[in-house]
Amino acid sequence: MSDARIYVIGAGFAGRAIAREIAEKGVLGRVVAFLDDDPAKIGQRLEGVPVLGPIEQVVSLVEKTPADEALIAIPSASREALRALHETLRRASFSRIRILPTVSQIVGDEAHVILTREIDPQDLLGRTPVNINLRQALSYLRGRRVLITGAGGSIGGELARQLLFGGAERLYLFGHGENSIYEIDSELRLLQEEGVGESTSIVPIIGELTDRDYLRFLLSRLRAHVIFHTAAYKHVPMMEANPVAAVQNNVFGTRNLLESAREAGVGRVVLVSTDKAVAPTSVYGAAKRLAEEIMLSEAATGPCAPIVVRFGNVLASRGSILPLFRRQIETGGPVTITDPAAKRFFMTIPEAVSLVLTAGGVGEPRRLYVLDMGEPVNIRDLAEQLIRFYSHTPGHPIEIREIGLRPGEKREESLFDVDEHPRESPHQRLFRVDRRGMAGEELAAVLRDLEPVCFFDQTRPTEYRNRWKLRKILRGLFPGLQLDPQEPEY
Repeated sequence: MSDARIYVIGAGFAGRAIAREIAEKGVLGRVVAFLDDDPAKIGQRLEGVPVLGPIEQVVSLVEKTPADEALIAIPSASREALRALHETLRRASFSRIRILPTVSQIVGDEAHVILTREIDPQDLLGRTPVNINLRQALSYLRGRRVLITGAGGSIGGELARQLLFGGAERLYLFGHGENSIYEIDSELRLLQEEGVGESTSIVPIIGELTDRDYLRFLLSRLRAHVIFHTAAYKHVPMMEANPVAAVQNNVFGTRNLLESAREAGVGRVVLVSTDKAVAPTSVYGAAKRLAEEIMLSEAATGPCAPIVVRFGNVLASRGSILPLFRRQIETGGPVTITDPAAKRFFMTIPEAVSLVLTAGGVGEPRRLYVLDMGEPVNIRDLAEQLIRFYSHTPGHPIEIREIGLRPGEKREESLFDVDEHPRESPHQRLFRVDRRGMAGEELAAVLRDLEPVCFFDQTRPTEYRNRWKLRKILRGLFPGLQLDPQEPEY
């Protein structure tokens, strides 16, 4: 039995559902009060709990113990309101502040204690996410078998969480990392045990996209109706140091998946892409651009309907800038930024994923869709906001240090190439893009040239793992690709 005394911030449907569940379980603590700004609720007792308010006036007056915690349950709160509320609660010396995550806001009628977590900078930074009726957006997946590649990653894992609400018959979690697939599989099963989502069957699968024979065998047996392809090597400087692996996994892995999906009669394949595929300066960006071309060149007469969804950075993904800044702040700094003028597009992971799922339903086959990312964010400004979130002052004592752009990085990203033209789509945060794309013969020739670099061919042994050959091929397509004069040939 926990001794925690919990103040639920918000006495609406979500707050009342949380209080009711805490009371029923009896081991999570005790809700001692709701805090709310609604005059119609203040002074009432809901779920047997008093409603106090307005929040700003009463939060510092309530008697608190070191174990007391605040739990924010206001699904409709904007980013600005959450920032102000977090500051109020922090000043009131709550030892712990939790929040219902964005997935609850999107679903709209689900609120469970197990979904709550410690408030995170991504909850307060950036714009207010668009509200999406997730059940409606996922209606095309009801009763279907859905495969997620890279299911253990940030995007793949969030896709799996949101798909719990879609009524899919079966959810296949595909990845090459045993630990990450184990973690998302365990998390989804625990969510189901706690009443979250529907009774979807969950199937974890370990495998490699580069294993063509295994993919063909696997997809022929799974008979998936829809595939969400999120698996990729993503870290720009890391892929500059391992360029052949980037192409092998991101280009040929995508080709293997699409060919296997076509043979197995998969109806729809949705590729998650990146703004780094626009006028690429890195091998990662070039590889993702080729992956886009592979998907969009699929024959219009085939049974498979590929769609590409491109977007910018997501807050708090593994290997992204937010967790790095957090670790640096926790160790006393400095916080390192590449360039004071560097800007990036940012979106929360749940919002990006909900739009990917939406695009999968409303998107036309063999089309590129780009998420409306809003205005780009200055990286130095983001670092300063994060330092303040952790109750420090930028510069004193947490220093911000400039280290220069790393290999393959740009000062600013773009969501559209010069020959790409955004058009309106059925959804306000999705652009449908008109584009020319590579000719099928040109793409096939490029893949033929790249194949002996990535896979050993005894008739061309000197090309295997040859970085210079790889970059020469890619620079023929993408002149902006950076070169390192010190890079070894192999």
